[in-house]
Amino acid sequence: MTDDSTTTSITMPDRQLKDLSRQLLAVQNQLRDSRANIPNDTLTRLTHLATHIDNISKQVALHEEERKDLRALADIGRIVNSSLDLNDVLRIVMDTIIRLTGAERGFLMLRDETGELSIRVARNWEQEFVETSEFAISRTVINRVAEESKPIVTTNAQEDPRFDGQASIIAYNLRSILCVPLKSKDELTGVIYADNRIRAGIFTESERDLLAAFANQAAVAIENAQLFESVRSTLAEVTELKNLMDNIFASIASGVITADVKDQITLCNRAAESILGTSAQNIIGQALTDCLPPIGEQLCESIAFVRATDEPILGLEINSSLPDRGDVDLRFNLSPLKDASSSTQGVAIVLDDLTERKKLEAQRRLFGKMVSPAVIAQLNPDAIQLGGERGMITTLFADVRGFTSFSERFAPEQLVSILNQYLAAAAEAILDQEGTVDKFMGDAVMAWFNAPILQEDHTLRAVKAALGLRDSIEALHRQLPLEFQLGFGVGIHYGPAVMGLVGTEQRIDYTAIGDSVNTAKRIQENAARGQILISENAYELVSHQIVVQKMEPIQAKGKRDPLNVFEIKRLK
Repeated sequence: MTDDSTTTSITMPDRQLKDLSRQLLAVQNQLRDSRANIPNDTLTRLTHLATHIDNISKQVALHEEERKDLRALADIGRIVNSSLDLNDVLRIVMDTIIRLTGAERGFLMLRDETGELSIRVARNWEQEFVETSEFAISRTVINRVAEESKPIVTTNAQEDPRFDGQASIIAYNLRSILCVPLKSKDELTGVIYADNRIRAGIFTESERDLLAAFANQAAVAIENAQLFESVRSTLAEVTELKNLMDNIFASIASGVITADVKDQITLCNRAAESILGTSAQNIIGQALTDCLPPIGEQLCESIAFVRATDEPILGLEINSSLPDRGDVDLRFNLSPLKDASSSTQGVAIVLDDLTERKKLEAQRRLFGKMVSPAVIAQLNPDAIQLGGERGMITTLFADVRGFTSFSERFAPEQLVSILNQYLAAAAEAILDQEGTVDKFMGDAVMAWFNAPILQEDHTLRAVKAALGLRDSIEALHRQLPLEFQLGFGVGIHYGPAVMGLVGTEQRIDYTAIGDSVNTAKRIQENAARGQILISENAYELVSHQIVVQKMEPIQAKGKRDPLNVFEIKRLK
């Protein structure tokens, strides 16, 4: 209703003026025909009045046309700015141009990355997209508009001297052409090209001016749509990058925590949640000391150092107790958290859980007290089978002499202290020769050589270990009071045994089992204090390397036949 009433109120004076002009003309003709005595100047004035009214009517019509153009521009501005989708904006612009100008086709061209003008959208009067095969346009007109940044209108390009002889105009039979520049911030961004290949003279300077004014609005709308498309594309890339970073961040095996300048946690990845036994939701936004009291308090001094010096701290190890995990061993790397301008915004904390590793290291150290580190370095855990493997070994048994009567005179704590010194001397002598300490049995120690790693000189190593034990005991005696000076008896034997893991999944031992092991123990039981006895089987392997004294055969417990043994004196 509003548009119709407005049109009526504005166009009414134009009709009234035309009616009045016609009435004056009729009166003037009647006066002439009646031959009344009317002064000539009166008729002249009536003629002038009619002419003046006619001129006013023409001006009103012109103003009405301008008003329509302004209203059309206002409507165009509303339409092209109704969307931020670039393709929609381009389509709306071209359909509006064709409707306003009466063009057969319209093409909108924009500068590409190389600065060349390329067609972005082509529409026809039926509001359909023009096929690529029908892109028959005048590049001459387009290039001139682009170079001069001025609109061009031609009522008949075939007869226009400005384009005389241009191949494209002749070949494509182009007639009415209207082309205006698209400019944003005084910079050419493209052109709008409209034509009619059938009719000549459909474009006037009025259409040219209207389209030029419209092009300014269209350029702004297109620029806004391009900016929106760029922002949307950038946002999509940033979102994709963020998702990628989130996935990477979540997949990192090390825990990562960031805190701002107020020591409030701003970020916590999945690994950190697992290590700390809590969820990110529980700690993000909380102060370090509040959400992780045992750890936060120990980190405070280090974090303060990082903030004060802007230098990282690497390899900080903390042993603490967490509510849901108990005792843990953690390693921290602390560094300043920088933004894109290298300004410190907080602290980044990378933490690794060393709890299991520490346990394994402790177990390895314990195993290293039973097996030589040189042997451990060569061990392949997968090669040691549950149930063991058969092999030839040299077994050594050593027992502290006189410990039973000695234990009756001293307190248990004192006994353990003295006993450990003797057993340590025995273990050290064995490990020096890369032997395997099987076990300590009260005041005795059992060891063997040639397993789990084969040793060509395993019997000689056992002999050297026994002699080293004797030397260590003598050195220990020089440090201990006379009442604490005890001795060792040693037995050595060579023979077959089964070595391997014996037990269950809950408890296993790496041990050697066999008659040769029992024989070594029986020989040791018959050795006097400070005496090293070796069986005949073992002696035959090292007879050319040691000095011995043949002993009387011994009747070992559980043995049917006496055992031939030799007392080792020294190496040759």
